[in-house]
Amino acid sequence: MAVFLTDEWFEQVEQMSNDAGELNLPPALANMVVNLKVSDAEQDIEANFANGLLHRGLNESATTTLLLDRDILQSIITDFNTNEIMGAFMAGKIRVEGDMSQLMAVQTARPSAEQKELYTRIKSMTTMA
Repeated sequence: MAVFLTDEWFEQVEQMSNDAGELNLPPALANMVVNLKVSDAEQDIEANFANGLLHRGLNESATTTLLLDRDILQSIITDFNTNEIMGAFMAGKIRVEGDMSQLMAVQTARPSAEQKELYTRIKSMTTMA
C-alpha cells in the first residue's frame, strides 16, 4: 500500500499505467489536460490529469486548473463517479481557474473498461494515511 499523492504512490501509479498498456479512452478523457492544486494539511500538492492518468507536477499544456482538497481528489481518482464530481463542484469543494469547456465535455464521458480496471488496481494499493 502506498499513501495517496506521495512520491511512492506516483511511482507505483506510473508503473501500473505502463503495465496496463492502451486505455482506449473516450475522446473527452483522452484529450483532457487539467492541472490540479491539491490542498492538504501538511503540504500543497501539484499534479495534472492527462492521457486519462494522474501525474506529478503541473502540465504547461493545461488551460484549466482545479483547486480541491486531498479527500475530494482521492474520491475522484478511486471512484470516478461523475455525479459525485459534479456534486463537489456545485458545493464549492472544487474551484476552477481557466477554461471550463474541457470539464463540461467530461460530464458525459465514461471511462473505458481498461481505465476502470487500472483505477481499481490503483485503489487497491492506495491508502490515505
